[in-house]
Amino acid sequence: MPEDLEKYVESGQILAKVREYVRGFRLEGKGVLGLCEEVEGKIRELGANPAFPCNVGINEVAAHYTSPWNDRSLIPRGSLVKIDFGVELDGCITDTAITISLNPIYDSMIVAAEAALQEALSAIAPERKLSDIGTIVERCVQRYGFKPIRNLTGHRIDRYMIHAGKTVPNVSGVEGGRFEVGEVYALEPFITLKEAEGAVRDSDVAYIYRFVRLKGARSKDATKLAKYARETYKTLPFASRWIYKSWHDGDPRAAFEELVTNRCISGYPVLVEASGKVVSQAEHTIVVTDDGCRVLTV
Repeated sequence: MPEDLEKYVESGQILAKVREYVRGFRLEGKGVLGLCEEVEGKIRELGANPAFPCNVGINEVAAHYTSPWNDRSLIPRGSLVKIDFGVELDGCITDTAITISLNPIYDSMIVAAEAALQEALSAIAPERKLSDIGTIVERCVQRYGFKPIRNLTGHRIDRYMIHAGKTVPNVSGVEGGRFEVGEVYALEPFITLKEAEGAVRDSDVAYIYRFVRLKGARSKDATKLAKYARETYKTLPFASRWIYKSWHDGDPRAAFEELVTNRCISGYPVLVEASGKVVSQAEHTIVVTDDGCRVLTV
């Protein structure tokens, strides 16, 4: 077991409370910006930090959408909504997601994603191939009449690192090592309709970023902003709106754009299903144990 297991457990317990809190939301017509800030605020209220900006994926948007500072979008009637959020507590990260249907025709997609996640969790064991989980997820999803997203995966987690190298596929035929006792993983099946492409593509917008380097920041304001991002967020993702809201030394937008242009900070493009079909997601964080795994986010 990791030396900081107790912190991972505490992180997961906080996240489980936030998960139940989110399930109580009335989503139709709710502002996406308000939703993101409410989830992140609840995490802080419970004594932790968001491990990354709250993601809200509506319909064909699969991942990496968080509101920009001036977002006025509302959650539309009849949509399928993924809410993905994480907790960081002294560097110990847990990650979870739920999908909420505002249209009964999508209910079976939620059932299928949750079933695939549960089958995957039941199959984890030390020294088991990561690729075995992909086969299990794909077969389960297909039994329900849907298709897994082949280029989205689960991921190993380490201190201050959401993606720590190893990935857990959602389709068969992808090799990638084995589970080891004490490792922490987020498992997250993403599924779509049978007739869909079954893959995501990058959109042309990004609202989530990570610090990369100081070199390349040329203006005084950009250098100051880059140092602030490094010191405040370290290796973790942050939202552009977090910068705009917390920066008190003038308008940061020109400096921010300079950092993006010079690759001092890197954006995570919003990911959408390549054929424009709706996507469902389920996710829990686990630690691998001697006899299987322990789910941290329930």
